[in-house]
Amino acid sequence: MSMEVVRALSPFPHLTLPSTNPKPTLISPNPQVLRWRSPLMNAQLSHNYNSKRRGCISGGGASRRSLWSQFSNSYDRCNLELGKCIGRLRKFMNSSEKMRKHVSSTLFTRLVVSVLMVSFAVSNSPSWALNEENLLFLEAWRMIDRAYVDKTFNGQSWFRYRENALRNEPMNTREETLHISISDTAIRKMLATLDDPFTRFLEPEKFKSLRSGTKSAVTGVGLSIGYPTASDGSPAGLVVISAAPGGPANKAGILSGDIILAINDTSTHSMGIYDAADRLQGPEGSSVELTIRSGQEIKHLALTREKVSLNPVKSRLCVIPGSGKDSPRIGYIKLTTFNQNASGAIREAINTLRNDNVNAFVLDLRDNSGGLFPEGIEIAKIWLDKGVIVYICDSRGVRDIYDTDGSSALATSEPLAVLVNKGTASASEILAGALKDNKRAVLFGEPTFGKGKIQSVFQLSDGSGLAVTVARYETPDHTDIDKVGVIPDHPLPRSFPKDEEGFCSCLQDPASTCYVNRGQLFAR
Repeated sequence: MSMEVVRALSPFPHLTLPSTNPKPTLISPNPQVLRWRSPLMNAQLSHNYNSKRRGCISGGGASRRSLWSQFSNSYDRCNLELGKCIGRLRKFMNSSEKMRKHVSSTLFTRLVVSVLMVSFAVSNSPSWALNEENLLFLEAWRMIDRAYVDKTFNGQSWFRYRENALRNEPMNTREETLHISISDTAIRKMLATLDDPFTRFLEPEKFKSLRSGTKSAVTGVGLSIGYPTASDGSPAGLVVISAAPGGPANKAGILSGDIILAINDTSTHSMGIYDAADRLQGPEGSSVELTIRSGQEIKHLALTREKVSLNPVKSRLCVIPGSGKDSPRIGYIKLTTFNQNASGAIREAINTLRNDNVNAFVLDLRDNSGGLFPEGIEIAKIWLDKGVIVYICDSRGVRDIYDTDGSSALATSEPLAVLVNKGTASASEILAGALKDNKRAVLFGEPTFGKGKIQSVFQLSDGSGLAVTVARYETPDHTDIDKVGVIPDHPLPRSFPKDEEGFCSCLQDPASTCYVNRGQLFAR
């Protein structure tokens, strides 16, 4: 989802008059276009003049906030000759009673004088105009400005950052704009100031590959990874959220909660999760070496990349020993990811199990690291006859509400248990929280991962993109689960299996250490 939040910004935060006689510069070869004292304004005016764009300043507006926004945006696009710019500015000022109240005549006089401070002496400074890389930076800046969830931008002036970056950051070549190192990249450096690992720059190749995460298969080792959330001295590195069943990592014994310390001898101490994902994926049949901390044990593993299937749903009928026709029949459904097929596959599994006369369901979300947000909403609608599913919030509070009226419901009457663990993340947590808070299901397991933020992906004009944190979410009971997780109603035995075969065995054998009887499983 995208969020268009237009922020009103003062276009001239540092407008001052020099105390000595000014020596401004004419911009060659267009002597009628005058250099602004602000490098940002000068660059924008120069670029827009040279590109023959025609901007205009329009009056009106209902508030000081909207007037400032018009004022700033019009100068961002302004490409007129000096006389026309001043004329339209004066016309805009005269046309708005509110602007005359909020912008003093002194400010207007300073603005005009700033423009008129010219001489025929040529400055030693080179002409500073917007190039392609500056425009790409500005495009990324505007996307963050409009969409980012935190309107304090991590406690900084976002407008001032833009002006300082255009003045001080070298952006002369394509390489400097898109270099891998954050310290050498204007866009990456800008995003780093937000201190949000999920808001990131995506080069064109990575922007395309990001979409593969919601397709039916990827080539890699079958790991979902994240940043450690504990503050109790956990080892530095990246945490394993889940390992895809049957994938190379799963077969090597890598578990949820394990820490990846190195990938091919490169430490993950300061490695981003998306850089790590790129290193883990690769051609089918190639190898990758991992250093893993599992508990107190350090493991060095060599894994062979495979095409890992992301078939989202597995299901099974479990018949519990009983008396004749009254024997409990439980439909077990394991959902492993929220790809574009997930909600359809859940519906198909429910219908198949109903044909076998099930009288209760178990939905297993353990080690499901999430996926497509809309699929999480659609699956919640399958189980709920009515109610709120999730609140979408920004810095000002609740921005949107996802709920259901029961029109998409399929299974609202049978008892339902949901299994979760610390590998249950993102869209899985939205689904689990909705079913718990609406009293539709009983949750078993351990607290979930705790990713309470929502990202949207935006494409830039050159084919690259930005993944931006656009909102946070709250469960129907207004619980913010970020870094906390969804808390289950009951724990599960440590030895409780994660596959459908083992699940049925535990329900059928009262002597098993993982045994959970039907009454306990569905008891509120």
